Amino acid sequence: MGGVTPVRRERHVAGRIEDYALIGDMQTAALVCRDGTVDWLCLPRFDSPAVFAGLLGTEEHGFWRMGPVNGSEERPPPADRRRYRGDSLVLESEWDTPRGTVRVIDFMPPRDGAPQVIRIVEGVSGRVPMRSELRMRFSYGWVVPWVHKVDGRTVAVAGPDSVWLDSPTDTYGKDLTTYSDFTVGPGERIAFTISWEPSHHRPPALPDPEGSLEATEDFWREWVEHCTYHGPYRDAVVRSLITLKALTYAPTGGIVAAPTTSLPECVGGVRNWDYRFTWLRDAAITLSSLLRTGYREEARAWREWLLRAVAGDPENLQIMYGIAGERELGENELSWLPGYENSQPVRVGNGAAGQLQLDVYGEVTEALHLAHMTGLARNDYASLLQLKLIRWVEKHWDEPDEGIWEVRGPRRHFVHSKVMTWVAVDRTVKLIESGDVDGPLERWKDLRETIHRDVCEKGYDKERNTFTQSYGSQELDASLLLIPQMGFLPPDDKRVIGTIEAIQRELGTEDGFVLRYPTSGADDLGVDGLEGEEGAFLACSFWLADDLAMIGRVEEARKLFERLLSLRNDLGLLAEEWDPKLKRQVGNFPQAFSHVPLIDTALRLTASGAYGGG
Repeated sequence: MGGVTPVRRERHVAGRIEDYALIGDMQTAALVCRDGTVDWLCLPRFDSPAVFAGLLGTEEHGFWRMGPVNGSEERPPPADRRRYRGDSLVLESEWDTPRGTVRVIDFMPPRDGAPQVIRIVEGVSGRVPMRSELRMRFSYGWVVPWVHKVDGRTVAVAGPDSVWLDSPTDTYGKDLTTYSDFTVGPGERIAFTISWEPSHHRPPALPDPEGSLEATEDFWREWVEHCTYHGPYRDAVVRSLITLKALTYAPTGGIVAAPTTSLPECVGGVRNWDYRFTWLRDAAITLSSLLRTGYREEARAWREWLLRAVAGDPENLQIMYGIAGERELGENELSWLPGYENSQPVRVGNGAAGQLQLDVYGEVTEALHLAHMTGLARNDYASLLQLKLIRWVEKHWDEPDEGIWEVRGPRRHFVHSKVMTWVAVDRTVKLIESGDVDGPLERWKDLRETIHRDVCEKGYDKERNTFTQSYGSQELDASLLLIPQMGFLPPDDKRVIGTIEAIQRELGTEDGFVLRYPTSGADDLGVDGLEGEEGAFLACSFWLADDLAMIGRVEEARKLFERLLSLRNDLGLLAEEWDPKLKRQVGNFPQAFSHVPLIDTALRLTASGAYGGG
């Protein structure tokens, strides 16, 4: 074992968002930076308080670094190479050092007992001095745990939480951090495992790192085999599917929008939100992508989650729920965290849960319709729920709402919201016409026509030949790109083509990507009631590629899609947005709402035959 004196650092600076890799166990997830630092981990669930919150703060707020000892430098250099092991969520990072090459294998085994993060250090060549630095801070970096030894195991305890460290190496404490210094040679493998357990329970079972590694690889290999997509963009699609699976909370079927909170939409700005919840919109479109690529079990589990979450109260449908169906998602600010690159405030919970967003009724109904059309086993309550939702829509479709983007300004008659209420009614009419349920068919046909006429009269600017963000406004909104995709109007309708071209012209960036809507800039408030700007919203840019393909501009669509693929990090992961000025990913990461349209656009382009090298 080595004996290098630890270097005391005053501040840990998080990597760029795209520097992170995702590992997870379908109940929570960790982000691992290129230099071998785990900077984000919530235990035991996605929405639990973080044990490592260095991503949103400093080294004082928790991290776990594993890498080569690098002389007097403060931290290991970035890995020279990293990759996922095949189609899995097992990460390999390799460093070439003057003394040899070393590999670190990071993963979280699908949970069968205590949640675990396992890090296996493997010598490739030479003899490389290594160091593990583990600084656990519970409650998002607020609470310093009591760290001590129990039967040769290191345990950190605070309040209801305990985290156990198991390793064959010697450990020692300094500066409220647990260190281990060791050297690894060719073929040697040394494993470190942390396991979470409620502090009043018995210690977790001793880990089996090598057995867990084999089981984890087997799990992902078998899961990927169910994928029915075999087109030219298979690698990108499969990586996105694995990411979506990793964002699924296995015990309930709920799907989180992202495993992080408060990664900024504009670095240094206030647009920082907690995404560790299940948005009905995001989950519904995720379900659609999973169904189209062969994953029926995930679709069935989400449908059951939806029925439990809504329960007998569809009239009070929320736009989001907790991953087990919780309704109370109160929003708070964590004042002790300085935020990612000083982007404040850091928020937990999400006040948007109480908003009215009419489009959600359309997305949920569309997901239930697709499940029905693809032969998912019938659930009578799902059909009953759909009818109840439409009865509510019938009474409220003509009200203003906060819209798809959860604006915190005044409610408006958003065009996209109205279009999605039309979708809800249209899909229900089709369900009744199929003979599977009974309902007031003619009345709802009339309602469908009434909504359609209302949108076309009040949400369309004849002079500019474009639909607008809301009734009576001049602004555009990228959500209008969904009009042809939802079947509201055919792609060759002049109003659709005019809207696509207007969005390209007025919301497009120099790179050809798309902003969601005009923001206010730095000095005043815009439609969303917030200061500052944001990056190009990646989902919207994929929607543009879809629309271009639908109106016959397939080569342009392909080029845009492949530019979007180039924004992924080296592991194929995408955040919510792309900052065209900083040339960086921004927003919570990885983001389901980016990976879902990637899959959808790949399927569309493959079906059209419009693809290049992939």
